[in-house]
Amino acid sequence: MDPANELRHADTLHLDRRYPEAIDAYRRAVAGNASLHAAWYGLGCASLTLKAYADAADALRQAVALQPGADRVRCNLAEALFQLGEVDGAIAQYQSAADGGDAEVRAVALAGIACIAPGAPHQDNFNVMAARRRWIDWQARGIRRVTAAPPEAGRKLRIGYLGAFFGARNWMKMYMGVINAHDRDRFEFHFLADDAAPSAACGYTDHADDRIWELGGVPNAELARHIVEAGLDVLVDLNGYSYQRRLPVFLYRPARLQICWNGMYGTTGLRDIDWLVGDAAVIPPEEERYYSEPIFRVAGSYLAFSVFYPVPDVAPPPCLRAGHLTFGCFASAYKLTEPTIAAYAGILRDAPASRLLLRNRTLDEASNRAALLDRFARRGIDADRLTLEGGAEHFDFLRGYDRVDVALDAFPYNGGTTTAEALWQGVPMLTCNGDRWAGRTSRSILLAAGLDDYVAADAAGFADAAIRLARAADTPRQLAALRDGMRARVAASPACDTTGLCRALERLYASAEPTAAG
Repeated sequence: MDPANELRHADTLHLDRRYPEAIDAYRRAVAGNASLHAAWYGLGCASLTLKAYADAADALRQAVALQPGADRVRCNLAEALFQLGEVDGAIAQYQSAADGGDAEVRAVALAGIACIAPGAPHQDNFNVMAARRRWIDWQARGIRRVTAAPPEAGRKLRIGYLGAFFGARNWMKMYMGVINAHDRDRFEFHFLADDAAPSAACGYTDHADDRIWELGGVPNAELARHIVEAGLDVLVDLNGYSYQRRLPVFLYRPARLQICWNGMYGTTGLRDIDWLVGDAAVIPPEEERYYSEPIFRVAGSYLAFSVFYPVPDVAPPPCLRAGHLTFGCFASAYKLTEPTIAAYAGILRDAPASRLLLRNRTLDEASNRAALLDRFARRGIDADRLTLEGGAEHFDFLRGYDRVDVALDAFPYNGGTTTAEALWQGVPMLTCNGDRWAGRTSRSILLAAGLDDYVAADAAGFADAAIRLARAADTPRQLAALRDGMRARVAASPACDTTGLCRALERLYASAEPTAAG
């Protein structure tokens, strides 16, 4: 076998998108010659495409070791590490890439850091603000503002909702209750959709005067001009850093009032945002200095939600049958950071009869499952204490909560939709008061739902509370009582007061002038 020939063959397969075959050929190439940087890089990229993040990280580490100055490789390695929950390691790789001389790579690296910083254990509010301002400053180069349309007397105020996830019903439960409650007699609504348009399947109630824009990837500069031409008075971002490429449209200042609601988990870094919507649970006054924008705090939770699609019935807690407590976390794998794994492992050690169910799409793939099991094994937790499951159709995914007694939050990046889903399925979510917005989103929902007892003061208190629940003889009875009628209680609480949140936002939209400079 000639390793060079295998590399050429692997590259051909890779270009043909025959990724499993390409991976096999790359492995043969590096088996014959471990110094082939291009083979390790190709192996890493092909594995990344297949979402085999652990295999990708192993290969890309080898490629970086062979060529430390290969900054594009570092960006790919950062993506793989992030998806595995190794967020601090990902930021280190992005930072090394950003320090190189390639402007295109620097742009990718700065964007990556700005996006993931809130979920990195060794970052803090100051670091998040600095990272996002660096990226925004990079994006702002050469941008010339457009002139926002002047107010017109005698017409409804025009509100534009900018979103890329109108077609994702599990995401839209955090928005559609508010959107449907709006007063169409006072406001005219425009939905600027980067992906699927709002639909009944995703909870949207159509109104004759609503306008839907199908953006189709239109560049930000062009979109800004369209916003001015349409005379939108208020532009509201629903994406945050979950659809990062659209945030720079606010740099053009196309609307008189520019607002960000949901999806931020920290400052946007934009000085052109007039209000950032949050609440008292996620942004205390003493942290406002870490935000580029004024904070508009709503009563209750800024994450008030409504479930408008079929979901499974609430099941009894499984501990009634199993005789032990099963904890669960259905958060995305990138939230399973080292502090989170350490806390979970500590709970399992000190509550030796308990079990842990982890479920997310990343765990569909074998190397990712093996990597996660290894992280627990290094902390003394055997694989038979864990159940790892991948993704599923949403209804079946939610049915997984039938096998969970108590959900465990992740930190420093909490659940949001995950927390809402757990509560709706009758499963209490145990969380703690984090050191940043990203670590307090579950707190926002739980306090609004009246579940204060499930909000610990800190990570140590979080673990202690879980261990107490696992050890207490009356926990099954308490959980059964809590689960009985929990959905109705949550629905009647401020956690689901979408109308109240809507009215608060409408008061904000009706303010005549933006408050930020510029």
